[in-house]
Amino acid sequence: MATNEPQSRNPVLNREFKDPARYATFGTQTADAATMQQQYELPAAIDAGDKMTVQDVVVKTAILFAILLPLAVVGWNAAPDYPMLVWGAMLVGLGLGLANAFKKGVSPALIMLYAAVQGLFLGGISRWYNQMSGTESTTINDAGQVVTGPNIVGQAILGTLVAFGVMLALYASGKLRATPRFKKMMMVSMISYLGIAVVSLISSFFGVGEGWGFYGVGGLGILLCVAGVGLASFSLVLDFDMIEKGAAYGLPQKESWRASFGLLVTLIWLYLELLRLLAILQRN
Repeated sequence: MATNEPQSRNPVLNREFKDPARYATFGTQTADAATMQQQYELPAAIDAGDKMTVQDVVVKTAILFAILLPLAVVGWNAAPDYPMLVWGAMLVGLGLGLANAFKKGVSPALIMLYAAVQGLFLGGISRWYNQMSGTESTTINDAGQVVTGPNIVGQAILGTLVAFGVMLALYASGKLRATPRFKKMMMVSMISYLGIAVVSLISSFFGVGEGWGFYGVGGLGILLCVAGVGLASFSLVLDFDMIEKGAAYGLPQKESWRASFGLLVTLIWLYLELLRLLAILQRN
């Protein structure tokens, strides 16, 4: 049976909508007299000041990035000499991500720890991509000029900000909405992409694409990278939709941490997809 409750393909942002009767009615359908009486008799579990708002999510997201960015600098500097620190941060970050995504209660401490660990990982892997693209090395061209590679890390950061801004503008203008059809298409696309990514990872161990897996196989690899960037970008629409509807539903204020965590996960995914695309383009 269809409901008005917000749902998402992002498990991080789909936790607190299992019992919508606890919160205010959301949607455009008119409730009948019995439903209105039932809602009137429900206890006021959440005061207006304790409800999640979009502003709460913005503040929490800013806090997470304030934690992530300094640790990214540490990871960047440590990557050449302490590679195991970066790989360790990747594994710990994966564990914390799963724990936060499927944990019933919200834990701000775990979410902030996730941001810190991901900062180490992102800084380290960004440094490695930077080295592979030739930014940190110089060569002499045929004309005797000193040439360095492009700063793909800066380009990936700029690309992430631009994609975020564009998607937010399209969503705010109503040109992009998380309709049921859009959600179904995104679900099928993300499951398909995940399957391809797993097979690509396995194939990379056998030297396919010179260690890049399917992503390093000519035009096919470029198309896969572009698809990854597109999926991550459109996933932001799902996040915006869930944040807006979560605030309208009157979720507890603490849920703004979960919403910020979900948004951070998507932005990290988008950045990594852009970074890989730029590295492969530079390699080619």
